[in-house]
Amino acid sequence: MEILGASLRICVDDLEAAIPFYERLSGGRALRFERGGVQVAAVGSFLLMSGPEAELEVLRKVTATIAVQDVDAAHRLLDDLGAHILAGPVPTPAGRNLLAMHPDGSLFEYVDQHPA
Repeated sequence: MEILGASLRICVDDLEAAIPFYERLSGGRALRFERGGVQVAAVGSFLLMSGPEAELEVLRKVTATIAVQDVDAAHRLLDDLGAHILAGPVPTPAGRNLLAMHPDGSLFEYVDQHPA
């Protein structure tokens, strides 16, 4: 499994107010989508999220989003290494993802860009 990059996860109260700052900071445009009632904007290496507090409470526990070539390969390796797969792989607006708890207790989302 090759790690292609990571996104920093940031929960914000006002997504529309936050996006211009991160667009200027990163020099890129926001890719927006919604997932489970949470509004998301991917801007460069930042993943901005806004929505109901109950949903954000769960999302805040995920350390980072890790981009990989293939979520299925990540799933196999994580299993072999003793990680606990909490969800997925499941389709997302941009590909597929899974949520894994590493043996040290940290939570990570793994994503690829393969359409479901």
